[in-house]
Amino acid sequence: MIEVNAVHKRFVSGRGRKAKVVQAVRGVSFRAADGRITAVLGPNGAGKTTTLRMAAALLEPDSGHISVDGIHVAARPQQALARMGVLSDARGLYPRLTARENIVYHARLHGLADAPAHARAEQLAGLLDFSGLLERRTDGFSQGERMKTALARALVHDPPNIVLDEPTNGLDVQSIRGLRDVLRRLRDEHGKCIVFCTHIMQEVPRLCDHVVVVSHGRTVAEGSVEELCRRAGHADFEETFVRLAFGAP
Repeated sequence: MIEVNAVHKRFVSGRGRKAKVVQAVRGVSFRAADGRITAVLGPNGAGKTTTLRMAAALLEPDSGHISVDGIHVAARPQQALARMGVLSDARGLYPRLTARENIVYHARLHGLADAPAHARAEQLAGLLDFSGLLERRTDGFSQGERMKTALARALVHDPPNIVLDEPTNGLDVQSIRGLRDVLRRLRDEHGKCIVFCTHIMQEVPRLCDHVVVVSHGRTVAEGSVEELCRRAGHADFEETFVRLAFGAP
């Protein structure tokens, strides 16, 4: 379970009189439960990625707090991250290493011994349908191949909580369908808590159990797709999102 409680975050750019304060997050709260896929949606600049970076201990909130399975992220980042798998928008693969080597390297960082690390890499490659790529260097991989390798790397320590920031960016239809199936299996068969950030509104009704809408750094609405559609008075979810996030009539 991931709980975000009234977090705020600002950034200062420039110095002296030219310094500019940007309030990126100004009160985001939500609860992502186990065995459920929670979508965090919002327009560009809404504060979604900053919030997810705070959840991943890459940034510390100015106020409020985030906990993972009851562990305060800012106070105990290593313990919290041990229970999380994070797939950020920046895939960050090592291009001179093979897919297997990328995955095993991260497994070793999480404390897995060599043999279990290799076994886990092979298991995840089978789950994500890229076993034929394991021994290839990731340099030259397609966007979909990089995504699968990065997702396997994020899952290598079998974390109960998974955070995905725009995982479908640049993927073709078949890759998106494959990712959707994997996330459903992780939710339904393994009870994972999955937080899913996307700009593709069509994916949300097909995949997500709970939706959090963020606008101008604040949580402005949350609930199931059906609940939010009723609130907005529109059956189409994309239109519902526009009305909730932008206040469109």
